[in-house]
Amino acid sequence: MQKIIKLITVSLIIFVLGIFYISLSRNVNYDTESLVGNKLADIKFKDFEKDSFYSDNHFKKNQYTLINFWASWCGPCRVEHPVLIKLSKEKNLKIFGVNFKDRKDKAKKFLDDLGNPYNYIADDQDGKQSIRLGIYGIPESILINSELIILKKYIGPLNLDDLNEIKKLTKSL
Repeated sequence: MQKIIKLITVSLIIFVLGIFYISLSRNVNYDTESLVGNKLADIKFKDFEKDSFYSDNHFKKNQYTLINFWASWCGPCRVEHPVLIKLSKEKNLKIFGVNFKDRKDKAKKFLDDLGNPYNYIADDQDGKQSIRLGIYGIPESILINSELIILKKYIGPLNLDDLNEIKKLTKSL
């Protein structure tokens, strides 16, 4: 009987140590790099102003689209806004803004105050569409081509290096 208790105790200790080892050796950071190269499918965003939706077909019309997730309450969104204004001048790039869990009146004031770089604006009040695209914080941006292939994902506010990279990607690919 004592041998069985010792065997169970040793097995239990090995099991617990194994669980600790597996847990500690895992990468717990949320990684969305695997999205790059994949195709977006079944896109459906509610229009910010109207009772209509943006779907895959809206994005296929554009050579390149930068999908930018933002909100008026987001401090880093203010920081990246001048970069978006500069990108809005690019001829073969459309900017699709997704207003994330925001009040419409505040979002409109944000755009009135800072300028509107967006060709299209969608509303994601509950955040479900954003989460489906791997967005876990804002600002985040996803650069896609006309075939809906994700070329690059930007986490955090866009900066001048990102601006230059986006210009290069949308001209050379």
